[in-house]
Amino acid sequence: MKRIVLTGPRGSGKSTVGRMVARELGVPFIDTDEEIVRYTGQPVEVLFSREGEDAFREYEARVIEGLPGGPLVIATGGGVVCRTENVRALRRDAMMVFLSASPAVLAARTRGSTRPPLTGLSHDEEVAAVLAHRLNRYRAAADVCLQTDEGTPEIQARMICDAADNGPLAARAIPGFLSFLEGTRIPEAEFSLVKSRLDKGPSWHNGLFAVIGNPCLHSMSPAVFNPLFVKYRLDAHYTRMEHEDLAAIMAQFTTTSMKGLSVTIPFKQEVMRFCDEVHPDAHAIGAVNTVVQCGGHITGSNTDWLGIRRPLEGTPPGEAVVFGAGGAAYAAIYALASLGCGVTVLNRTAGRAREAGRRFDVAYGVPDDYKADAFDIIINATSVGMGGALPPLLRRDRMHEGQTVFDLVYTPPETPLIMEAQAAGCTCIRGTELFVHQACAQFEWFTGIAVGADEVRELIG
Repeated sequence: MKRIVLTGPRGSGKSTVGRMVARELGVPFIDTDEEIVRYTGQPVEVLFSREGEDAFREYEARVIEGLPGGPLVIATGGGVVCRTENVRALRRDAMMVFLSASPAVLAARTRGSTRPPLTGLSHDEEVAAVLAHRLNRYRAAADVCLQTDEGTPEIQARMICDAADNGPLAARAIPGFLSFLEGTRIPEAEFSLVKSRLDKGPSWHNGLFAVIGNPCLHSMSPAVFNPLFVKYRLDAHYTRMEHEDLAAIMAQFTTTSMKGLSVTIPFKQEVMRFCDEVHPDAHAIGAVNTVVQCGGHITGSNTDWLGIRRPLEGTPPGEAVVFGAGGAAYAAIYALASLGCGVTVLNRTAGRAREAGRRFDVAYGVPDDYKADAFDIIINATSVGMGGALPPLLRRDRMHEGQTVFDLVYTPPETPLIMEAQAAGCTCIRGTELFVHQACAQFEWFTGIAVGADEVRELIG
């Protein structure tokens, strides 16, 4: 067996349950808080009081980086998932288990603790606030999620031991999943690879992931995520599920206990009804492109807007124009607004431009309303230029030096708009940057590990 790592908030039972699991499996047990005490020679509460939380987190990171590999059980501190380097180190060749409980139960279990508070809130309020702040990080980093409100520690330990034997996937559902996948338009070689991965046994899978859409076989995501899984020593696999029936896809997702989905057209809006929780960003945009399942709880989020925002973060905020009024345009408007830009949305269908403008409280109009001197940032969120098709969205005489032009179309990388913008002396951002940065954000939602943009750029060539 490999390492079993328990994460979760204070009071979730990590140390108690972890010792039971280690005893049952006959392997060593390590509590990282106890290791920090040995490392510093100070009790945790004293360390917090004297040196503060930041110093404690530094000691914690050093202890985690030095943990041994091999068969053992590790119980971690409640804030360990807040640093990606901790998650990266803990996830190597391990199964991560998230133990959770309701805020009321956690507050009751930790009342009277000698640990110093992290906020100025009351005890019960702090427990709820800290859990809410960290919850998505716990879910992202976990392979197995267990609720500990009810049931004895012995039962919870038994469930973890069962997961160690059987893995996080629902073994009984795998034949049905493979039958469904084979019935999609997946290439034979890709199906054979998925089947071989599952046939070797689910015991130490860190999860099964897929891109879903109709179409989606053009997706570059498997070529990004599978090498990243290998790099960070995660026994996980990412495939493609091209099918016209979203309900059928989601039935396989839930019954097989898959970990995550990348969602593309035409499912980004429809998939929201299958989510137990929709992240505020996705709710505002009205679309979900990332789905994560943890303990049967399905969370929907949106990373497209981050794929637009992050390449623009070095650009001074100014007046921006977005061409288009579809899902990509909504993500662009949301990203630009978050950067403090004024936004105008222009679309050939005036009614759709009006709908987008009213949704986000921004100016709107038709493409003929565009005036070069009025805008500092231009974003193409239409399909104009895809495949190199002419004419370009704008010609060079309608752009000028000092403007930033971001074409969300990424095939080809040098679109007609980008070539015209370069000739006009504009700063240009290619559509591949949207894919790169949204993939970075999506990988973190899937695994809890933050990766750099250059890592993804290298993989897509």
